[in-house]
Amino acid sequence: MRRSVPFAVFAALVLAVLLGLGTWQVQRLHWKEGVLAHIAARIAAPPAPLPELPDEARDEYLAVTVRGALGGQEIPVLIAHPDYGPGFRIVARLVSGDRALLVDLGYVREDARDIPRMAESVTITGNLLWPDDADSWTPPPDAATGMWFAREAQAMGQALDAEPFVIVARTVAPSVGTLPMPVDTEGIPNDHLGYAITWFGLAIAWAIMAFVALRRMRRRRG
Repeated sequence: MRRSVPFAVFAALVLAVLLGLGTWQVQRLHWKEGVLAHIAARIAAPPAPLPELPDEARDEYLAVTVRGALGGQEIPVLIAHPDYGPGFRIVARLVSGDRALLVDLGYVREDARDIPRMAESVTITGNLLWPDDADSWTPPPDAATGMWFAREAQAMGQALDAEPFVIVARTVAPSVGTLPMPVDTEGIPNDHLGYAITWFGLAIAWAIMAFVALRRMRRRRG
């Protein structure tokens, strides 16, 4: 059997696998774009009443409006704002009727961290989120300063004796001196286009190399 025949079969199989992986990533890209569009629509939807028992699988990104009192119980989360630099994201305890809720009021500069944010009546419109932003590199909360380095809904709920989810504010009325940082889809990764380009690029490179190798084999035979 000519040496070029087994190689040609092998090259065709590898090419088929690479093209298949690229096609799969294109399909995943379309799926992810649909998911992001659904999330974006959910974020921007008219606010609904807060569910009695919010469920992450059912209610994440749900737009809600809540009213209640801020008593000054807060967790400052160290962040770097893309426009305003280092500061804190303020996660506060809101008492609404017989419920204690976590609300992400938004950004304050470093020098505004200790300014009291208290209000007997405040209306917050935002979206439900169950953030767990900490990873293996995230330091634990600093007990001495009260500073946190990531939002963790479960742990923050325990720390402030509140329900373990966060209402990320779009608007706070009246203002309590924070700059809201609403939920959006920009932080949700969608790398499938890059993966597809990589696989199709490898397929093209492999096809060229296989073509050159087959030509050399045929020349040697000749």
